[in-house]
Amino acid sequence: MKKKKKINIIYIAPAHKNASGGSKVIYQHSELINKFKIDNVSSRILHLKKTKISKILLSLKKRMFSKPSKKYGWRSNEMKTAKSFVPSASWTKHKIQIKNDMNFNAKTDFVILPEIWAHFANNFLIKNKIKYSIFVQGFYHMNSFYDHKKLFESYKRSEFIITTSEETRKCLKFIFPNQKNKILKVNLSFDHKKFKIPNKKDNLITFMPRKLGDHFHILSLFLFNKLPKKWRMESLSNLYEKKLFAKLCKSKIFLSFSYTEGFGMPPLEAAIAGNKVIGYTGGGGKEYWRKPIFEEIQSGDIKYFSEKILDSVNNLPATWHKKTLAHRKKLINKYSLVNEKKLVKKLINKIYSLY
Repeated sequence: MKKKKKINIIYIAPAHKNASGGSKVIYQHSELINKFKIDNVSSRILHLKKTKISKILLSLKKRMFSKPSKKYGWRSNEMKTAKSFVPSASWTKHKIQIKNDMNFNAKTDFVILPEIWAHFANNFLIKNKIKYSIFVQGFYHMNSFYDHKKLFESYKRSEFIITTSEETRKCLKFIFPNQKNKILKVNLSFDHKKFKIPNKKDNLITFMPRKLGDHFHILSLFLFNKLPKKWRMESLSNLYEKKLFAKLCKSKIFLSFSYTEGFGMPPLEAAIAGNKVIGYTGGGGKEYWRKPIFEEIQSGDIKYFSEKILDSVNNLPATWHKKTLAHRKKLINKYSLVNEKKLVKKLINKIYSLY
């Protein structure tokens, strides 16, 4: 009987203490692969960070140059393994296994690079005959190194191109038409059980100003003296997941300032939490942006944005979140853990077939 091949699926991620949405997806996939307990298939995370000298040099370059340079971005020779790094438990509960070195085995290791580091493939994977794929979650940030030739070569030599949204898949097909058959879409999922929606919601409007904060400041001027006193607005900045979800469940309206998003998780989370979502799709949000839950505003149209907020404030029924339950269930079913597991297993099978 032929012995089953051993495969290590290694995700590379930035060493950010407070995990971003993209990093959380990487942790989720890696954790799922290990939970499947498929014989001889395992997954680990390799965290990378910039060396101290590269941080100093980058800071000096930013002060010296007003425009982006080819030397900006993430260069592989300026990176090192974050050996002692552990993501904050307050930001992610995923149980992951860590890889603490950059040694790879061509016979057993399959590497999954995030799109911001796709050019790394040219530096240390291709020449060592290490099979790899590129995980594109934020396609607007694909060319962090500003080297088109190197980027195209990395995508050409990859085994697969993984993505999480329909908008990203369309863009990838446009940019890399010769690689379109390599593209695999893996759905994201949300645990709707974490959203404890009360029977009565507060007259609360929530938003995340991390992107396009200047748009919010202009918007607040438009709403000054027009927003009823019984309503209030609250920023959801730097909140741990538990507190974030609790706030979303209390609020009635969520304002989206999404900008160049590969998918856009916060507006969808707000919708599942029973909010009327008003604002920008960010591109990636087009996949799920449907009335009556979502109201699209063209980016920068502050006057129309203000009008739609005031219209909802004055006309939204107190039980709106209950009346739109059927629409929310469609979102919950589409972005379910069951669907995500099916697609991750499909990815594993494709990887396994390469060895």
